[in-house]
Formats: sequence, structure tokens, C-alpha cells
Amino acid sequence: MLEKHVVRTFDPASCLLSNPSPPTRQTIVMSDPIKFYSTGDEHGEFSNFAGYPIKIGKKVWPTSEHYFQAMKFQEGSDQEEIRKANSPMQAARMGRDRKRKLRRDWESVKVNIMREAILAKFTQHEDLRELLLATGDAKIIEHTTNDDYWGDGGDGRGKNMLGRILMDTRTKLREPG
Repeated sequence: MLEKHVVRTFDPASCLLSNPSPPTRQTIVMSDPIKFYSTGDEHGEFSNFAGYPIKIGKKVWPTSEHYFQAMKFQEGSDQEEIRKANSPMQAARMGRDRKRKLRRDWESVKVNIMREAILAKFTQHEDLRELLLATGDAKIIEHTTNDDYWGDGGDGRGKNMLGRILMDTRTKLREPG
């Protein structure tokens, strides 16, 4: 549930001698941030573990997590094995397995790969698109102590890259055509 807060601020220009009783003005309308992590929680649909298949190229991936983890590797056999993983958790474990050869450019492409997966997820599932758009302008945060790059690190100091990508995707979905 989003709560709207109206913040009133003092307008220093209203302190001129010609205006002895300075008014206030409304300046910002904010929404409570939306925090998500587990698929069973409110807004759990935003999680990469949520069971929304995506089609990228000629392949269907069971979740965006499967796709993201598979793209860490250049070998088609590694990608296919991850695509066929029984769960997003298993796909994540396989993606962390360093017996597989990580692609050299991974650090430079991982954000764009995540963007691709998230855009596919929210354009291929109308209910998700509507849910994301219904968040208005609220800040979206992957709230977890398990990750301070994709999430907020649990204390808000993390980069929250997944939340940022979701907000960027929301903006893109609002664009006409």
C-alpha cells in the first residue's frame, strides 16, 4: 500500500519586506518505497526467482534468474544446462559454479543482460507490466542482506541495481509506442 506524503517547505523568496507573512508551498509528493525480496512476499513478482517465463531469441527461460545466470557463460552447453535447471535457486547455484568458465566480459555486460531479462519479463506478462506501472513513482528496492550490488545490502547502503533497473523499466513502459 502506497502512502502519499505532502512535504511543505518554506519559500525564502516570500521573506521579502513586501510580504510580511511568508506562506508555505507544496513542493514534493512522495510515495513510500516498495521493498521486495522473496517471491511469496508482497511485490515478490519483482524477484528474478518469480515463476514468469521469458522468451529471448528462440529460447524460453523458466525465470529471469535462469537467463541471467546462463548468460555468465559462453559455452552453449553450460547455458542450456542452466536453462533446464529445476528451480531458480538451482540456476543461481550453477551460475556461481566457477568450474564453469565465466565469460571474460561479464563485469561489463551483466547490467545490460539484467536489463534485457527484466524488460522481457515485464513486456511479456501484462499482469506484471500493470503491477510495475501501478507503483507510480515509488522507489523500488530489492531489500536483502544477501546482496549489496543487486540489492540494498539490508541497510540501504547497497547499490540496489535490480531496483534501479525495475524503475528504469517502469519509465520505459510509460513511453508511448
